[in-house]
Order: sequence, then structure tokens, then C-alpha cells
Amino acid sequence: MGRMRRTLGISLGLVGLIFVAYHGVADHQFIRYNDPQYITRNADVLAGLTWSGVRWAFTNTSHGGYGQPLTWLSHMLDVQCFGLNAGPHHLVSAAWHAINAALLFTLLFRLTAAPWRSGMVAALFALHPIAVESVAWASERHTVLGAAFMFLTLHAYVGYVRRLGAWRYALVCALTALTLMANPALVTLPCAMVLLDIWPLRRLRASEPGRVGPDT
Repeated sequence: MGRMRRTLGISLGLVGLIFVAYHGVADHQFIRYNDPQYITRNADVLAGLTWSGVRWAFTNTSHGGYGQPLTWLSHMLDVQCFGLNAGPHHLVSAAWHAINAALLFTLLFRLTAAPWRSGMVAALFALHPIAVESVAWASERHTVLGAAFMFLTLHAYVGYVRRLGAWRYALVCALTALTLMANPALVTLPCAMVLLDIWPLRRLRASEPGRVGPDT
């Protein structure tokens, strides 16, 4: 119970940090670079969530030459809920960033059993200036959305490694596919799994395929 409260407390602290750092995005507007192409002048996105829009999201590759259907659906849902009021679009991205920070913290905690060090790394991720573009620019939704599915995939992979099973492997594959449907640039995700195998899971040196690394 104490471990759960500590995990929850640190996670909520990370969410609070991001709220303090990014609450101002509620007053931001769309910009002329990419936002018209992705949102404000994209007829399919402006129609909101429709069956034809869903079909378009899964077949369109005209923006950058690659598909990102989950990101398109995310933009469509925002338009469906908020119209072209830019503030909520940015707040949704900030919320995804907060979720990502909490997911990163819990992932590192699972891997290392070091709550405070894991929290510090997650706080650095939460507040690092490199994240500003992804949160405060509506067209960068694919970055925060893809990161969320990436961290979920790594969580699932840790669970699979510690207790092998067909359905756990299938979950890893499904989440990897969702990650790529949000942000195809994360095609290197399997490389991250290999790095986790080396450390801290130490899977490549484990004498048996069962539980490896710190306890969950």
C-alpha cells in the first residue's frame, strides 16, 4: 500500500509540474506553419469524426508520404469536441504529455525499483525545453500521442519478459502497431526493447526466461 501511494504521489506531482509549466497554452492560437494543412484548412479533419473521415485517416498518405491514422483521428476528435477553439487543442496535447511523464516514471520504477531517481528522470522529461514544440504546437500531436503508445508498449514488453505468454506477446505487437499508427517515426521502437534486454532487464544474460530485473 505504501508503495502504491508513493507511486501515485510522484505521478500526480509530475502532472502538477506539467500543469504549472504548460497551463499557458490554453491562450495559444493556431499558427500558419502546418496547422492549416493538419487542422484549420483540412476538410476531412474539420468534418469531425465521421465514417468517411475514419476511412480517410487509414488510407491517406498525402501528408509527408506516410500514414498516421491515430493522429488524424485525434485531431478529428478535438474538432468534434472543441471546433477551432485552439486552446483546448493545446491543452489536450499537454494532457498527453502529462500522461507520458507518468508512464515514463512508472516504467522506470518497474525496471529499477528506484522511485525517486525514476521520478527525477521523468521530471526532466516533463520539463525539458525540447518538449515545448510537441506540446505547444497543435500539429505536433503525433509526437505526444506516439510517445504514449510507445511507453505503453514498453510497459507491455516488460510484463511479457517477466512472464512469457502468447497473449502478452500479442499485446506488445498490437501496441507497437498503434505506436506506428500514431507516429511512424517511432519505427525504431524494437531497438529500445533490445536495449532494455541488455539493461536493466539483463535478459541476454539471464539463466532462465522467467522473472528478470527488479520486481514489479
